[in-house]
Amino acid sequence: MTRQNDLERLLISVHALARIAASHTGSTAPQAQWRTLSLLENRGAMRLGELATASRVTQPGMTRLVGQMADAGLVERSGDPDDSRAVVVAPTEKGLAELAAWRTHLAEVLTPWFDDLDDDEWAALHKAASILESRTRTKEVAR
Repeated sequence: MTRQNDLERLLISVHALARIAASHTGSTAPQAQWRTLSLLENRGAMRLGELATASRVTQPGMTRLVGQMADAGLVERSGDPDDSRAVVVAPTEKGLAELAAWRTHLAEVLTPWFDDLDDDEWAALHKAASILESRTRTKEVAR
């Protein structure tokens, strides 16, 4: 196994883990909503077009999603002071609180899947989580 293979296996497993957790929550909220709130939490307020690009969706799709999220009180839209044609999207306190609650719920749903791990395995997961968090936070903010 190469380091690249390890990263590939990790990526595939993390995606699968997220899908498993999301499917077991019973939530009907779209995954794009949580991805959007996560981007806004990490990067701060963003122009709608930048948010669409970062989330890898079309601008019309992001416009619809942001409209639904604004109606739910999860984000707020405002005009861009540098370009009156552009819209800036920012998370609300409610949006960030719901994102935190969603993450907690995902972890709660997954806990039984990992109940049989021993202390060494938990230590390895703790170390891996710390490394991944530091790498993704740094890269996410920098982009």
